[in-house]
Amino acid sequence: MGIARTQDEESDRRNFEDFRKTLVALAAMENSKENDDFKGLMSPDIANVDHRDKLVCVTSGVSFLGLALVNRLLLHGYSVRILVDNQEDVEKLREMQVSGEMMVACNNKISVVMAKPTEIQGLMEAFDGCRGVFHTSAFADPAGISGYSKSMAEIEVKASENVMKACARTASVKNCVLTSSLLACIWRDSYQPELPTLVNHDCWSSESLCIDKKLWLALGKLKAEKVAWKIAEEMSLKLTTICPGLITGPEFSHRNPTATIAYLKGAQEMYGNGLLASVDVIRLAEAHVSVYEAMNKTASGRYICFDRIIERDEEAEKLATEIGMPAHRICGNPLGFIPTRFQLSNKKLHNLMSTTLRNCYAQS
Repeated sequence: MGIARTQDEESDRRNFEDFRKTLVALAAMENSKENDDFKGLMSPDIANVDHRDKLVCVTSGVSFLGLALVNRLLLHGYSVRILVDNQEDVEKLREMQVSGEMMVACNNKISVVMAKPTEIQGLMEAFDGCRGVFHTSAFADPAGISGYSKSMAEIEVKASENVMKACARTASVKNCVLTSSLLACIWRDSYQPELPTLVNHDCWSSESLCIDKKLWLALGKLKAEKVAWKIAEEMSLKLTTICPGLITGPEFSHRNPTATIAYLKGAQEMYGNGLLASVDVIRLAEAHVSVYEAMNKTASGRYICFDRIIERDEEAEKLATEIGMPAHRICGNPLGFIPTRFQLSNKKLHNLMSTTLRNCYAQS
């Protein structure tokens, strides 16, 4: 539910082109006599559930993460309702729906609906009939020029509140997965002598520290996740949250510019403390599916998601080159900053995904 249009029309074009390629691949799979091989890619549970259990909704469905998640859900056999908040995105997706490749590939597995994050009733109507909701919360500046601002943080919090309330009030929705951020875990006062060196899913960033440092993306993700957990507890909504590092992937800095730049505010401190981590968008999408599928069994709470910790100067310099920023903005040493080395842990998610993979192989 990107509050605004993406900053770059070229980003939209690239995202939709990737989406088309996936749809073509799905069409080939469905038309292949060897389609049974594809079933082995699905979890054993999903291959046998009722069709109603396989309808899910993805908010911000045309964002960098949103489209990747839609693609992974389709590959896992789900039907997906893509939620957008403006008519322009609806029309783009409609154009794809009427194309032959999309109709053949998806066989009515994709639908598009528009709803405003400010209108709970509209969200409830959008979620009606869906068994699960993935709130990817991919936001951009409405003006398309200033990145992720303090006002955007407040918009994200309110949207998270409305989405959670709509999920809880929609009878068909049983589970919700919220995309938070690793930033909601790592910004703590490193000068506290009792601060644990292990940073995992139990850690929360300091709201006051985020405000003091003007880390608006961290603040938005932190407050949005906290309000989601508060509502989930009050309204008995089954919720899990995923806290990814910097989301990367093909041309990520061009296709996801606002979030990329906003995430790296404070990068020097993150890097110096051993807390600058990234995750490929495809792996992140797969993590969302794995967590969702395990929610009726063992999955619960928060999950940190990353596949790389940037620890060496050459790694930081490569990242800076990909983004087009000076390397010292990442691996430089800000005035007065004394690094404190921490250890990031994604063990909880790693164990869950490893178990899922073993089960798939055992029953394929």
